[in-house]
Amino acid sequence: QKGNPTMVDVSEKKSSKRIATAQSKVIVNDKILGALKDGDIYTKKGPVFHTAIIAGVMGAKKTSELIPFCHPIALEDCKVEISIKNNIIVIDTVAITTGKTGVEMEAITAATVAALTIYDMCKALSHDIILSETKLISKTGGKSDFHR
Repeated sequence: QKGNPTMVDVSEKKSSKRIATAQSKVIVNDKILGALKDGDIYTKKGPVFHTAIIAGVMGAKKTSELIPFCHPIALEDCKVEISIKNNIIVIDTVAITTGKTGVEMEAITAATVAALTIYDMCKALSHDIILSETKLISKTGGKSDFHR
């Protein structure tokens, strides 16, 4: 009330199933796409997409440690899917929980951490990489739903 940062009190809210989807895009050049084999890019650090999927889920699980005042929640599921469209790597995430607060920050964090992992693993091939267009796609449950 005095303008100080504070965590939102969710104690009076009703628990409900909450689902959020998010997306990040990573724009890469032909040299990086040239390292594509069997649906994944391989670098000296290993399989990029497989590693980014693991990193994305780990990031979602750590969201409350990264974002001030983000409530720690029990994730019931988190999925990270990666596809390539032309020279754009598309990362789609879904986070699910049943609780008193939303799960959109976990979905967005999963997409962002997966994108950062792709950058980190591919930068030895080229620094011509653009992290682009991270966004919430949808959220359901709680006070209001959102669909982009």
